[in-house]
Amino acid sequence: MRKVPYFILLVVCGGCPSVQNEHPQVTQATNIILLMGDDHGWEETAYNGHPFLKTPVLDEMAASGLRLDNFYAGASTCSPTRGSFITGRHPNRYGTFAPNWSIRPEEISVASILKEAGYRTGHFGKWHLGPVKAGSPTNPGSMGFDSWLSHDNFFEIDPTLSRDGGPPEQFTGESSEILIDETIQFIAKAQKQEQQFLAVVWFGSPHEPYSGLEQDLALYDNLPDSLKEHQVTLTSMETGEPVKRPLFDVLKERYAEITAMDRAIGKLRKYLKETGQSENTLLWYCGDNGIPSSGLFNSSLHGLKGHIYDGGVLVPGIIEWPAGIPTARSSELNSVTSDILPTLCELTGQPAPNRPLDGVSLMPLIKGQMTERPTPICFWNYDTGHEITKASIPYVDPELQVGTTPLVKIMDGKYIRSFRNFYHGQITEQDYTGAKAILDNRYKLVIHDQDQLVKELFDMKNDPAEARNVIAEHPEIAKKLETQLKRWQESVLNSLTGADYAAP
Repeated sequence: MRKVPYFILLVVCGGCPSVQNEHPQVTQATNIILLMGDDHGWEETAYNGHPFLKTPVLDEMAASGLRLDNFYAGASTCSPTRGSFITGRHPNRYGTFAPNWSIRPEEISVASILKEAGYRTGHFGKWHLGPVKAGSPTNPGSMGFDSWLSHDNFFEIDPTLSRDGGPPEQFTGESSEILIDETIQFIAKAQKQEQQFLAVVWFGSPHEPYSGLEQDLALYDNLPDSLKEHQVTLTSMETGEPVKRPLFDVLKERYAEITAMDRAIGKLRKYLKETGQSENTLLWYCGDNGIPSSGLFNSSLHGLKGHIYDGGVLVPGIIEWPAGIPTARSSELNSVTSDILPTLCELTGQPAPNRPLDGVSLMPLIKGQMTERPTPICFWNYDTGHEITKASIPYVDPELQVGTTPLVKIMDGKYIRSFRNFYHGQITEQDYTGAKAILDNRYKLVIHDQDQLVKELFDMKNDPAEARNVIAEHPEIAKKLETQLKRWQESVLNSLTGADYAAP
């Protein structure tokens, strides 16, 4: 287990022994719910030792299911991670390089696979892989979801959402609870029709700008007074423009959002238990990237959102599934959002897509039979600077890439988001640039090559804070990892050209 990361330790996690267990034979009659918080970093749960946050539901899930102590987002920002979540592939393979870069229509999603297997599929909340409007070739429906209540990007209290691609409509209430209420209705319909279901719930919390209910804000009135002296920049809820505010007030609101999200998950778990569905429903929670600068407090992890250090990519990860994980345990095995698709393919007996995948099935881990990851995890913040030129050819008609659901934050003079994706032809050496990293079962190699070439090697077993560069002590390990990383990049860039979509 990782060391608790805070300077002040008020809460510790217990009741999660690391033991091997006998597991029942997995059946194909398993319901699946995939939950993801927006900008929810690894340290922001009570079970991981946060000194202030109240997350009783996530704590209970961690204490009763499989706690993934080294679970990673596929990327250090939202849209790319979401692509890895539903495709099992690194987002650079299909040009989802950064926020507001869309997925490509030819990608095969976990929803499409399970829909073919007879599952009823639904998406609720943040999408951010393209517009959610009808007619978009990258909306949730195009990616295999039977129904959706979704937003192009993020949202706050009283969100504006689109139902099945229709015109945006405003909903009144706390956004996490709204999504869970819709999810419960979706599950009830599936149960009535005796259909297995896949529900993907991507919360808008705790992404800034922050807002909270009075009952949740009051829980954090006693944060240290010293936080009042520190100013952070974030979006104004009133103007949508950047504003500086005291960290004390900002963290109160951020933590209130996390607690509200936690409570909404509890409402879902209670419904599953009351309707007799919890035993054979796999519930998987994770974050989409690390903590942003506006929400950072006393972190011992290196970096933050947008960085390929663990502060940018390490996130909470929990799988709760009483039928398949009858005894609580924890795992330090490295896992990542790209593992979700291959895991669910094996769980449901469906073949994985016949194209390069970057994730591996975690079913052996769930069964207590996996002690090391068979392949490394790679991270890559692609340099988009040379991707946008006058000669760039849009992969999707730009009109179809214009969003419809408004949000608080203004960008390019608009309160909606437009997306982009471009054809990529010939591969050049410039395409290999951008911060990148490769993580095996012990070591992580980080390479920065834009302003100047910097290479760092960290022993993640003994130095999870990535504080000491040991590349001079282990040059042979660094060289081996760098060779693997370059070979992986070659595969990714081949995919980026569209080669994976060619007919066999």
